[in-house]
Amino acid sequence: MDWNVFFSHPLTQIAIIAVVSYVLHRLSSSILSSFVRRIMARHRFETKADRDKQEQTVARIFQATAAIVIWLIGAGAILSVLNFDISKIAAGAGFFGIVVGLGAQATIRDYLAGIFILLEGQYRIGDIVTLNGGGVSQETSGVVEDITLRITKLRDLDGTLNIVRNGEASIITNRTYKYSSVVIDIGVTYDSDIDEVEEVMNTVGKEMLKDSALVKEIREPIHFLRVDAFAESAVIVKALGVVTPAKQWDLAGAYRRRLLKAFKKAGIEIAYPQLVLHSDSAKDSVSKKQ
Repeated sequence: MDWNVFFSHPLTQIAIIAVVSYVLHRLSSSILSSFVRRIMARHRFETKADRDKQEQTVARIFQATAAIVIWLIGAGAILSVLNFDISKIAAGAGFFGIVVGLGAQATIRDYLAGIFILLEGQYRIGDIVTLNGGGVSQETSGVVEDITLRITKLRDLDGTLNIVRNGEASIITNRTYKYSSVVIDIGVTYDSDIDEVEEVMNTVGKEMLKDSALVKEIREPIHFLRVDAFAESAVIVKALGVVTPAKQWDLAGAYRRRLLKAFKKAGIEIAYPQLVLHSDSAKDSVSKKQ
């Protein structure tokens, strides 16, 4: 077998270029992941989860960029093997790029926004965010599943995947950045002793620190904050606590469950809407006697 003829055949060269491009793609992903991990290890983060989120986000974007560059070079090499004039293609692409660029300003804005999201750490993979403003007609919330320089993928509680262009959201609400707060409004009856209500609420918050499954997620125990409002049928009291990111809903549910039992034990009644009817029958009977 003549190896010179074999390796000079266009199909063989194309296969080699494709295999080399694939291997470089896989190697670059591994190398970039290791590189980003070492860089992130030098920076300080509030928690290990924050570091993992930032590491995963940066690594994915670098890997996607490297993959595009590798496969573009591979495509150019394949075109050269097929005797395409790259210079003419480049010239045509330059003219075509000008035409497309005039109508692709939104796409360029998306990429620029993606770069700033990455550099500023506005949100990371795993964060729970709400995107609104600009071209986003309504609030879009969910867990960040993936970020590229152009789009962000959010998975909401129903399992729906929402894809938002990075340049479309001008208002970004990150609900899991560094820490999260538990804020609970509770309505008790006007007959309740507020001092006793405060004591029971604080006791429940402290008891949660004794639960080994919960204590690692609590930074400041949930406690009585203030009397927040006077409603028609209830006195509204507010509770506040600080917890690890994304755990505010779980801990709020656990607190409500324990508080309900504690209120029943202490004889504190949680208010509910009531309608009081006043009858004029007694007044009418008095007037008839007169």
